[in-house]
Amino acid sequence: MEEKSKDHWALLNPGEENELEVFGYRTQNLRRALCLVTSILTCGFLLLVFYWKPQWRVWANCIPCPLQEADTVLLKTTDKFQRYMRKKVVCLYLSTLKFPISKNPEEPLVADRHSVINQAVLKPELKLQCVQVQKIRYVWNYSEKKFQKVGLLEDSNSCHDIYHTFGLGLTSEEQEVRRLVCGPNAIEVGIQPIWKLLVKQVLNPFYVFQAFTLTLWLSQGYIEYSVAIIILSVISIVLSVYDLRQQSVKLHNLVEDHNKVQVTVMVKGKGLQVLESRLLVPGDTIILPGKFSLPCDAILIDGSCVVNEGMLTGESIPVTKTPLPHSENTMAWKSHSSEDYRKHVLFCGTEVIQVKPSGQGPVRAVVLQTGYNTAKGDLVRSILYPRPLNFKLYNDAFKFIVFLACLGAVGFLYALGVYMYHGVSPRDTTTMALLILTVTVPPVLPAALTTGIVYAQKRLKKKKIFCISQQRINMCGQINLVCFDKTGTLTEDGLDLWGVVPTADNCFQEVHSFASGKDLPWSPLCAAMASCHSLILLNGTIQGDPLDLKMFEGTAWIMEDCSADYCKFGMLDSNTIIKPGPKASWSPVEAIAILRQFPFSSSLQRMSVVAQLAGEDHFHVYVKGAPEMLAKFCKSETVPKDFPQKLRSYTIQGFRVIALAHKALKIEKLSEVQNLAREKVESELTFLGLLIMENRLKKETKPVLKELSEAHIRMVMITGDNLQTAITVAKNSEMIPRGSQVILVEANEPEDFVPASVTWQLIENQENGLGRNETYLNIGNSSVPDGTRGSCYHFAMSGKSYQVIFQHFNSLLPKILVNGTIFARMSPAQKSSLVEEFQKLNYYVAMCGDGANDCGALKMAHAGISLSEQEASVASHFTSKMANIECVPQLIREGRAALVSSFGVFKYLTMYGLIQFIGTSLLYWQLQLFGNYQYLMQDVAITLMVCLTMSSTHAYPKLAPYRPAGQLLSPPLLLSVFLNTCFTCIVQVCAFLYVKQQPWYCEVYRYSKCFLDSQSNFSTNVSLERNGTGNATLIPGSILSFESTTLWPITTINCIMVAFIFSKGKPFRKPIYTNYMFSFLLMSALGLTVFILFSDFQAIYHGMQLIPTLTSWRVSILVAVLTQFCVAFFVEDVILQNRKLWLWIKKECGFSSKSQYRNWQKKLAEDSTWPPTHRTDYSGDGENGFINPGYEDPEQIPRAKSELGGQTPEEHFWTRL
Repeated sequence: MEEKSKDHWALLNPGEENELEVFGYRTQNLRRALCLVTSILTCGFLLLVFYWKPQWRVWANCIPCPLQEADTVLLKTTDKFQRYMRKKVVCLYLSTLKFPISKNPEEPLVADRHSVINQAVLKPELKLQCVQVQKIRYVWNYSEKKFQKVGLLEDSNSCHDIYHTFGLGLTSEEQEVRRLVCGPNAIEVGIQPIWKLLVKQVLNPFYVFQAFTLTLWLSQGYIEYSVAIIILSVISIVLSVYDLRQQSVKLHNLVEDHNKVQVTVMVKGKGLQVLESRLLVPGDTIILPGKFSLPCDAILIDGSCVVNEGMLTGESIPVTKTPLPHSENTMAWKSHSSEDYRKHVLFCGTEVIQVKPSGQGPVRAVVLQTGYNTAKGDLVRSILYPRPLNFKLYNDAFKFIVFLACLGAVGFLYALGVYMYHGVSPRDTTTMALLILTVTVPPVLPAALTTGIVYAQKRLKKKKIFCISQQRINMCGQINLVCFDKTGTLTEDGLDLWGVVPTADNCFQEVHSFASGKDLPWSPLCAAMASCHSLILLNGTIQGDPLDLKMFEGTAWIMEDCSADYCKFGMLDSNTIIKPGPKASWSPVEAIAILRQFPFSSSLQRMSVVAQLAGEDHFHVYVKGAPEMLAKFCKSETVPKDFPQKLRSYTIQGFRVIALAHKALKIEKLSEVQNLAREKVESELTFLGLLIMENRLKKETKPVLKELSEAHIRMVMITGDNLQTAITVAKNSEMIPRGSQVILVEANEPEDFVPASVTWQLIENQENGLGRNETYLNIGNSSVPDGTRGSCYHFAMSGKSYQVIFQHFNSLLPKILVNGTIFARMSPAQKSSLVEEFQKLNYYVAMCGDGANDCGALKMAHAGISLSEQEASVASHFTSKMANIECVPQLIREGRAALVSSFGVFKYLTMYGLIQFIGTSLLYWQLQLFGNYQYLMQDVAITLMVCLTMSSTHAYPKLAPYRPAGQLLSPPLLLSVFLNTCFTCIVQVCAFLYVKQQPWYCEVYRYSKCFLDSQSNFSTNVSLERNGTGNATLIPGSILSFESTTLWPITTINCIMVAFIFSKGKPFRKPIYTNYMFSFLLMSALGLTVFILFSDFQAIYHGMQLIPTLTSWRVSILVAVLTQFCVAFFVEDVILQNRKLWLWIKKECGFSSKSQYRNWQKKLAEDSTWPPTHRTDYSGDGENGFINPGYEDPEQIPRAKSELGGQTPEEHFWTRL
């Protein structure tokens, strides 16, 4: 364990996903020399151990020291995996630059007062220390005594700082300083050499053990099986290297062009310069041309532009970017822009498809982040350094292998004792002991465990489901919760324009249905539909959000770029012009110019435009957004009184509803438009009406959800759409079954003296106007209405409520999640957070989305499934070319089949090793061995072929209502291995002892004196034979014996028998007889073994190194193994695989599930007051108040009425209102 002393230890990226602990070390020459000598003495084995355990290398070569003095750092991840990395500390010297650098400590090196560069350079040495971790450079901050990231502008910069410090560019000297410190602006992914990939594969611990085993076998002459294993391993390694090489090439090609972009940079005092993008540094000001692929992250400071962010989001929809506000306050620029700071940021890898200068010069942007610090760099890093796969199967498999190795060690000691007792030479004794050690851990194990995954991946590819993470296929077999995006996943991609509901005189008017074919008459509502969007005209084609496109098409207007004809109205040539089309209804307006756009914001849930009607001097604002949000910004007298009822009437039918509003601006100059604040523009609006859009369910949705429901797999909807629409879609798709109750959970942030609150309301009762029983009580203090308890219920909430509950009611969150089904108005970050919270409850989560805004959740899930037309997606583990959710049950079926196959193969190989171990141990007792070809038949003809064909059984077509076992170290599996081991041990030991009691039995060295009918056909002079693992030994007669002749058919048929027993079919795989190759193999192997057992051909017996026995004895052997088969099959199929029996045992013994969600379900089922309805709860009330100490201080929450003038917090709040 590392000692976390103040100077020796620090944190990198505190609070972030890639948080690391860093420890300082200094290399000691004496230790280094000792390690070098030890490495030579151990023939390099110590170096191999250091490769596997980098922390041991640091501890062996270095001594702890303060980080400031370290030449080596040891990094440890703070997650549950606790991985170590070793990195060298590199020193950079600014004295190497071609211009003089001031050594005065008071004089800053760069103009940015917030920059870490000023604190990282040690003067007068002009030296800084840095370390490169996962492609990110960190420098040592001498002032704050910690490593800090470079390659980005500090978040503490205000809008004023960005404009005045960087707006006119950097000096060439400052560029050089930043270039040296931050490194090149390049995302370089080299194509890994094949030899390096091979070395990495071969140095895997298991392959090293395999190499040791094969070397030993080959040295003893067991050539055939060794060659077979070598060929199989080489094929496995070559295929792995080929896949890794292909991925490396693809990733290299993905980023190669990124580093070759030419950019125009403003240099202070020198004007504009054209540079390679790799020379950019944070703080540079670049000029954006018309069409441009961004080589860095940048903040837009002048003009606007339209970009395609499809590379990052998976959605190729143009996004409008606006300049950073020119504010004079000192607030950090991200805080000033709140959650919408992204609308000012141009991300690396995205494509600028249109620029719109402001009239004050070209479109400019300040470089924010470079290299791997950028959005694209982060995406590439997530591919290069994926999060470790935490799947219990692989952890259990490692423990099992360790157990087998320990058993082999016991065999090793046993063999040493036996052979030494009989006075065998040390060389032969050591050889025999090592051989039994290698028998217990089958060398074919690593290749065999991947065969099921390979077959499943091949079948998935035929179904057009592509995978970039093979291990995730097995994990899909454990999926018990699937999260679905709504639009484009459960419902059709596009929205159909159903109609509009205009308003007049504070009342809704008759619905205008577009299905009627009537043109939409001119009105402010029509003008809003024609102008309030983010569409652009690109190469004569209108592009943009499908919703905007449908809305615009409904007006029958057309879009044009501004021409000289419209300049007379004062319109700039960068403005977008819309005008009535040939099929549009009559309009008194010749054209409308869109002068400024405030893009849609997921947090604000609205967008707006400032427009000018041709021929008018004043300006108009048109706004569209979520109805419940937009109504708050409209004059109350313009919003119809029945607005909530009308909105609900449409959303409850599953329609997507958008509200539209308008106002006339009281400004006269065009220049004032660019300085307008969004808050001023989007206030005091006039409500115009509702836009009704229809979002149909895909035809595949209901059948798939029904199949998942019957398989007892939970389904959750996570969408950015309206909550009521989401609930309606969930009901229509039967994600929420008929008769189930939906409880709306609404949470509010704390305000003044009123703490955060959460309200529970039965959604069916909302329209009846039922009041709420608001009490200042914790959950559990009020009863639930009759009829609610005992019935199925589902919680529904918005992203805002989720965030409040996450922050202020964190202890309540698990209770909600175990029955939460609808999560609407969720931001991308909230989607990821929700998936992570489900995982904390021990759910195995799949996320299925269309790639738009789902990237984070797709990455976070155990299985991320992207519905995309591309073959692979960097954001998800699986990509389906089928644009519907049919891929979900298919993936789960294949995952279950692959998981069951992996378990079957693992159990088989374990038993195969134990069967041979028992047989070999018995023969060792008499210094005897199995014959070379006896082993060869078991190893190659049976085991090797079983491993290659056992997993090829197809998945069962119907999903079972339960999952396969997910743990190797589970009672059924351990009992299966233990009991089968006992059965084979009993049969082999009895046969071994019983053969000695036969009247015709004799010792091998007296074989020539024994009388058997076919005795004269065989030679007894065996001076040098190869043992069962191909090992030559100088022990006379060490192979030909009645014991080996008796045990070999028993062990061989045992191998065939367990292969059949462990190859289980229904309910997760098709029956064994559908696997033709495997069935043929077992029948052929069994037939051949029985033929050898009963044949009396001299050539066969001589070749297999067997001794003829009486036919009655051979029949006895066959009867013994058939009896064992019947007992083993009964125990495995009737007892160990009896799910009902194990559930009964669990219940009787009082075993509880380790899964958090099951424990919560049990607790809530026993809670007579859950679920709560028709009441409001507050955080911080009583001893069991819902307080999340990470977000709120209990001392700040008033607990007594005396603090609020004798009122409760709620009464005080309403009094103040």
